[in-house]
Amino acid sequence: MQRTRGLVAAQFLKFAGGGAAARSLSGGRSPLNAGSLGDLGSWGNEMTRSSLRAAALAVVVLATAGSVSCGSSSSPRPESDRVRSNSQAETDLVRATERERLRALVDANLEVARRLHADDFQLINPFGGSVSKDEYLEGIASGELDYLVWEPETIEVRLYGQAAVIRYRSQLEIVVRGQKIPLRRYWHTDSYEKRDARWQVIWSHATEIK
Repeated sequence: MQRTRGLVAAQFLKFAGGGAAARSLSGGRSPLNAGSLGDLGSWGNEMTRSSLRAAALAVVVLATAGSVSCGSSSSPRPESDRVRSNSQAETDLVRATERERLRALVDANLEVARRLHADDFQLINPFGGSVSKDEYLEGIASGELDYLVWEPETIEVRLYGQAAVIRYRSQLEIVVRGQKIPLRRYWHTDSYEKRDARWQVIWSHATEIK
């Protein structure tokens, strides 16, 4: 940038000097053969005024270029950057919501669990059975379903506007109607929807990893 400004200033000064010389020649006076000190002084003053005008013009040009540069640096972010940032924030929120849901189920925190499960929630368990929201949470409240361990690995998220699909592996240990199922690994695929400004799980499917 500094080099560019120097070149611009030099070009203006060169142009101004050439113009002064041309005006001197057209006026019939040669600064090298001047007949008096008055002529030489007049020519020198003219050169000085021309140089000052050129320098002032260069300052104006450089100042304008600087203001344009500053203005471009403070321009708003492109729309694509804002969309990408918002999508990442929603993806992180879905991931955090699923982790919160698992903690609520392990802790039998029904207040949180009811808030995070949609009214039309449906679970397909590893045995192939279909369970509604009310059946699922009543089982946890009664102790028929008792999650001892539910540790998710990396949760992958695919966001589609107001809907999201997640997939992850976990280690899970559970007691079902008094029968303890030892720690095993499972695949989980869940579907979420954003309703009333919050994410809720609507479908959940688990498959044991053999």
